[in-house]
Amino acid sequence: MSARDGEPDVPEETPRPDDDSPAEDPATAGSADEETAPEGAEGEGEVARPRRRRARIALVVAAALALIMVAVVAVPTTRNGLLDLWCDVTGGVCPGEPLPPITEDEEVDWRVRVEPEEAALWGNYVALGDSYSSGDGAGDYDPLTAEPGECWRSENAYPRLIEEEFPFEGSLAFYACSSHRGSQMLEQLGTPESQLERVTEHTSLVTLGIGGNDLGFIPVLRTCIMRMPLLERTACTDQESEVDERMDRFEKTLTEVLGEIRDRAPDARVLVLGYPRLFPEDPPGMYYTLSANDQLWLNGLAERFNDRIRDTVYRADGEVYGARQVGSVEFVNVFSSLSGHEVSEDDAWLNGIVLGQIGEGLKVDRASFHPTAQGQRSIAERVRLQIAEGPERVLYQSKERLEKVDPDVLTRELGGPLDPVHPEDGDEGDGDEVADEASREPAADS
Repeated sequence: MSARDGEPDVPEETPRPDDDSPAEDPATAGSADEETAPEGAEGEGEVARPRRRRARIALVVAAALALIMVAVVAVPTTRNGLLDLWCDVTGGVCPGEPLPPITEDEEVDWRVRVEPEEAALWGNYVALGDSYSSGDGAGDYDPLTAEPGECWRSENAYPRLIEEEFPFEGSLAFYACSSHRGSQMLEQLGTPESQLERVTEHTSLVTLGIGGNDLGFIPVLRTCIMRMPLLERTACTDQESEVDERMDRFEKTLTEVLGEIRDRAPDARVLVLGYPRLFPEDPPGMYYTLSANDQLWLNGLAERFNDRIRDTVYRADGEVYGARQVGSVEFVNVFSSLSGHEVSEDDAWLNGIVLGQIGEGLKVDRASFHPTAQGQRSIAERVRLQIAEGPERVLYQSKERLEKVDPDVLTRELGGPLDPVHPEDGDEGDGDEVADEASREPAADS
């Protein structure tokens, strides 16, 4: 009997004998009960359970949506965005594809992890590039290279200073050459004049400073300077579109040059230098015929060119790292290396415009706007730091190559396969004399 109405209890799902209506579908009955259940103890329990289930589902959905929103905000939604994020995290090392973590098997594979200095010093050091790397303008030139059309290699150039700073297992092969272009490096492949052919398998460090002559930077400067300052105010900026086209072409040239170096010396650390700022960050006034705005434009041109070089280097190193290869390609930022000592400063570390004889006017000669000996020392310091600190990633070398290298191998390779400078078989020779001869050999006639 029901305590409330005195009638016998009858299960709700069981029809009365005199009820001709069909039995309710259990699923329909359940949903109806949830909506219309009485407010007694049993009804409250039946309603509470579905409500708790709905609350839990709502919480899960809300949490999932929150995680999605965080991911959308924090991570770019495109593949390029993800790669950009990788570049930011790794300080500019941009692999061709996103990288999974290095596994334990790979740690003990054909490569061996090495510290930055160890990776740079186990073999020969080959110095390539143009006049900023040969030391043109820094004085104390090798007599064999100090002639018109020759390379003007200076004892004060940063490659010589780096050789003195670090205990390389091998020797310096100094082939940077004044007036050299990146396109010329590629054109001379397969000839004894080629700089790139000097790079060999057991080269542990390559420094490369190239591109200024591809860009035509000195001719651009001459055009800016050799004009009437009051009548030809746009002589500098009128060159911008042509200069941008040259930058586009040089990116492809530099990519090919780096590929040639990597093919010849896959274990090497390849350090690519940019170019220094020539004028003060805030020019105080005219520099001969160059207005302050001209100087700022030329500074901006150098900075944009450095950015192009840096981006090309990062792409090349990203491919190395992404393919689990050895060696590296690294950018050395020297843009501010002459800060406070630009060409118009009293204590300049750059050679400026040369005043000609009476009636000859101004002269922009071979060494104008090139670092002095002190300027080369400042650039060498940036290179030294890069060698010591390394890129912002781990470095690997070939275990087999490191095990096989020895002084005889390094001496035989010095100078490259097309112009070997080591002594003939059976001759006695001093390794230091061989290294010196390799550095004196002219690399180009331009």
